Amino acid sequence: MNRNIAFLELKYGNIYGGYPNFYAISEIALLIFEEGSNKIFLETYLNNADVDIVNVYSKTNELGHTVGRSKEVFNMKTGRRREFDEEFKLNEDELSEEFKRLRPSKMPIRNFLNRNLKKYRFRDLVVFDGRRDIFLCERSGGNFGRYNIIDLQKDLNTETDYLFSLNKLSKVIELDFDRQYLRSNNLEYWLHPIAARQITPRSAAFDAARLMMVHNEVMFHHSDFLIKAQLLLNKLKTGEE
Repeated sequence: MNRNIAFLELKYGNIYGGYPNFYAISEIALLIFEEGSNKIFLETYLNNADVDIVNVYSKTNELGHTVGRSKEVFNMKTGRRREFDEEFKLNEDELSEEFKRLRPSKMPIRNFLNRNLKKYRFRDLVVFDGRRDIFLCERSGGNFGRYNIIDLQKDLNTETDYLFSLNKLSKVIELDFDRQYLRSNNLEYWLHPIAARQITPRSAAFDAARLMMVHNEVMFHHSDFLIKAQLLLNKLKTGEE
């Protein structure tokens, strides 16, 4: 009997000019991997609220180490991107209008989550540093009460005593995606074209695919993963000296 395991990734940002600790979901990806058949199912949600949010991107070197961060302003409805201005602030009336535009997206997010959580039979839900992801989903009405939530970053930190980023782990497993196959050191999975076209750089779907590949390398090729992880850590340490 095949066993399903699910992977959840979000993209979110604070409202441009608003509160720094209030986040709006812009993308959700729920990826389901069927062990035994190696089938991959991918469900994605894109928020089309006419609201500007702030996207933050990490700049990494060839080892996946973060060497800087960049911010951009992104309109979820139009997809327009523009430069971020640190001094820009909305007044209370303007901010209230942004919240008003954002509010209707709560129901579609809830429906997306609960529909797809019921659609696929699984027990384990894997996240990566996912406490905020779960909180934001639950705030929109997602119900995770019946699932075993596994935070892969936390588990790897316990085992290796190092807080790996997903960027570094992608280097550890030598992730490759050619628009048809996902490949890593020891794994290769074919993607249905409907799933493949959803996986684009910097998207929640791309991060969900990366998370799945890292998880499966850890689960199915554990010893090899630990060796490769230590090799990367040695290179990082050498670069710091």
